[in-house]
Amino acid sequence: MGAESSAGLPLYAFWMFQCAFCGAAATIVAGGMAERMRFPAYLAYSFLISAFVYPLVGHWIWGGGWLAKLQFFDFAGSTVVHAVGGSAALIGTIILGPRAGKFNEDGSPNMIAGHNIPLVSLGVFVLWFGWFGFNPGSALGLNDPEAVSRIAINTNLAAATGAIAAMITAWARFGKPDLALTMNGALAGLVAITAGCAVVTPGASIYIGAFGGVLCVFAVSWLDRLRIDDPVGAVPVHCFNGIWGTLAVGFFSQKVLGAPNNGLFYGGGLAPLGIQALGTFVVALFTIAAMGLVFKTIDALSGLRVTEEEELRGLDIGEHGMESYSGFEVFLTE
Repeated sequence: MGAESSAGLPLYAFWMFQCAFCGAAATIVAGGMAERMRFPAYLAYSFLISAFVYPLVGHWIWGGGWLAKLQFFDFAGSTVVHAVGGSAALIGTIILGPRAGKFNEDGSPNMIAGHNIPLVSLGVFVLWFGWFGFNPGSALGLNDPEAVSRIAINTNLAAATGAIAAMITAWARFGKPDLALTMNGALAGLVAITAGCAVVTPGASIYIGAFGGVLCVFAVSWLDRLRIDDPVGAVPVHCFNGIWGTLAVGFFSQKVLGAPNNGLFYGGGLAPLGIQALGTFVVALFTIAAMGLVFKTIDALSGLRVTEEEELRGLDIGEHGMESYSGFEVFLTE
């Protein structure tokens, strides 16, 4: 017989499942550092976060480590995956600096529009669909169909309310129902519900997702004020909402649904919330420190950022020697 994991699954199956989570944490970082990072630097940081940072945090929470012993709860990775990836993206984009032309001399931001909003929307819906593997899949089986069904419903509700809340917030603040912020609101809701999807009710998931969508819109403005350039909103979606989703367990979780403790709103007091806050903020600070060291080391040894000329021409040309859209460079130079 083949080896089994501690979860009772075939070891290779469990390894592959965790590999996908690890890959998600690593690729989140690239969004915050997009359009100006050297490809060798991308390969180097991806290896280091995957080999050292993610496994260590995963052990603390899912492998019987010190946070697990404190009864810290993160069902599917709001902290392990998203706060890790989002925190790394935050420190990475701070060290890397903003894209050329993103901020004026007075600090005011300029809008650098995405290339193709329909493709962005398609990508969000692919992620939304994929989250039904991410969250219900974390049950690691169908032994409890009711629980898996609740996880799926909570996941969908949080995504929907995150999108709606972000749309309304952007509409009220900027005068238009911004589609990009709406799509990020859906992702924010998905990230936020990930920690507690198994131990909260569908009603609670509505509140968790909606707050995540609002938080995402305001966080974009906060980063602009700090002159932190995050092209895809990786930090608002993954870092801020990874933390919020983890804290939400301390508010909304119920022992009857499988949580180690009731949340604050169900008579559990402040202790469970304190444990959730301790865990998620320690992980975020550890990731920022570790990945800050990684990015600084890469920068010193081989360089982290492309030249301004390469950035303006496009990294497809400078880093890979090819064009994303054939003939586009010729058109620009004519």
